Amino acid sequence: MSFSPADPPAEERPARLRLRVSRIAESMIRSGHPWVYSDSVRDANRPGKDGELAVVYDRNDRFLAIGLFDSNSPIRVRILHQGKPCAINDAWFQQKLNRTLAAREGLFPPETTGYRLINGESDGWPALVLDRYNTTFVLKLYSLAWLQRLDVLRTMLASALTVERIVLRFSRNIQEAAANQFNLKDGDVWIGSPLGAAPTFLENGIRFEADVVHGQKTGFFLDQRENRRRVGDLAANRRVLNAFSFSGGFSLYAARGGARSVTDLDISSHALEAAKRNFALNAGNPDIARCAHECVRGDVFEWLSQNPDREFDLIILDPPSLARREAERARAIAAYHRLAADAIRWLAPGGILFAASCSAHVSTEEFLGAIRSAASGSGRQSKELEITGHAPDHPATFPEAQYLKGVYLQF
Repeated sequence: MSFSPADPPAEERPARLRLRVSRIAESMIRSGHPWVYSDSVRDANRPGKDGELAVVYDRNDRFLAIGLFDSNSPIRVRILHQGKPCAINDAWFQQKLNRTLAAREGLFPPETTGYRLINGESDGWPALVLDRYNTTFVLKLYSLAWLQRLDVLRTMLASALTVERIVLRFSRNIQEAAANQFNLKDGDVWIGSPLGAAPTFLENGIRFEADVVHGQKTGFFLDQRENRRRVGDLAANRRVLNAFSFSGGFSLYAARGGARSVTDLDISSHALEAAKRNFALNAGNPDIARCAHECVRGDVFEWLSQNPDREFDLIILDPPSLARREAERARAIAAYHRLAADAIRWLAPGGILFAASCSAHVSTEEFLGAIRSAASGSGRQSKELEITGHAPDHPATFPEAQYLKGVYLQF
């Protein structure tokens, strides 16, 4: 193992941070889990500093793993390498980046210029996400540990990618520290030319804008690409309700797929205005131009709980995370059931319900159980068409990463 060239001279370096962990943590690390929790650390040779390399040993002083130390997070070490000892230096990071980018080659046709290039831990880059929106890229960091290595990241990304700009985004829990310690703000253009209008990109030939500075995640929900395509395939001659519509992604696919009408329902006027702009961006497509597009501002739970005054042939339920912590899990499961039960009442005979969850604290079995219970309680016959998960550019290699699930039912 070695230090980066940016590290101080050998005589000024502190002793390498060495940790020992609980037996359960040892087992998890050996199985490939990328996190060491703070309450799993049993011994340390000294206090650690954010971003330094921490070496984890088992109780017999055998090497287990090496990762980035994070003193402010319950995830105390984010593992970079597990197995046999190796040198973690700039060359190691460069080789890892090359392998990660190579894994995305050939995944998407030219008519898709928006996708994820690095998906955090599941790609071996804990707490780091890199998304592409045509020539604008967004680097989002979820841990202070990476801020110590931004110069190395800048050099590697600038040399590996053809970019117009890279925008920096930070999770809420590190925004204050990023500003105070590194003079970096969420949404800063980190590399390249200043940002004027929101950048646009293609997804299966449909043009979207991405709010890369203020938008949720990195500016768009790239993880639902495959489900949007499936909705487009199912939409011909259907009246479509897109609940929790955000910027109208599902609606545009449905319109291109031949939907008679699409209704965007969202509580955010900002989201609905974005949907209108996205429809305008695609006005040259005759199917999209021909489809009647309606925007309704309202609380989805309240709106669906009303007595139905119209029918839809395809309803999309794609809410934001309903369980951001374990304590909210039971309430979220009940909310999924309520949403599905109410939505089914608005479905015409032969109609299709697509329900999705992005709540990691709700398992696939729990989510499917809630939707299936709502379907059986409706008193209507239904057929399960398909269950979906993560898109290929959003791999999920450990349990906590497996957040996205969806199900299609026809009534």
